[in-house]
Amino acid sequence: MGMNMGGRKGGPVSDINVTPLVDVMLVLLVIFMVTAPMMFSGIDMKLPKTQKVNNLGLKPELVILSITSSEQYYLGKSLVMAKDVVPSILKQFKTNGTDIVYLRADYTLKYEKVAKLIANLKKAGVSNIALVTEVEKTPNP
Repeated sequence: MGMNMGGRKGGPVSDINVTPLVDVMLVLLVIFMVTAPMMFSGIDMKLPKTQKVNNLGLKPELVILSITSSEQYYLGKSLVMAKDVVPSILKQFKTNGTDIVYLRADYTLKYEKVAKLIANLKKAGVSNIALVTEVEKTPNP
């Protein structure tokens, strides 16, 4: 059996070679995948306030870390020194059998303080961090 090189009478093949088109499309896809995350890093915006969130029903058996505006740390209801926050949380995880820390930070606290705390927690292996907020009261129409 021979290869068919065209029509019935041996004419030229008029099919489009799509291989170069696919190559170009794959290169463009890779370029967009690499550059897309970089486009959102420099956007100036105001973050939204929460209007409706899930009701957590914070219980004493949960690991709740609170930071006041004067930078005092409370694990549950007990005061903890700043240097002992991460070890205390890890100890509380073992005691309570959980791996989620609920972080409550005063709204007047600088973002830098909260970001550094989250970075220190992640560095210590705490990956489940839930930020606790309050429901914004909406005016009644």
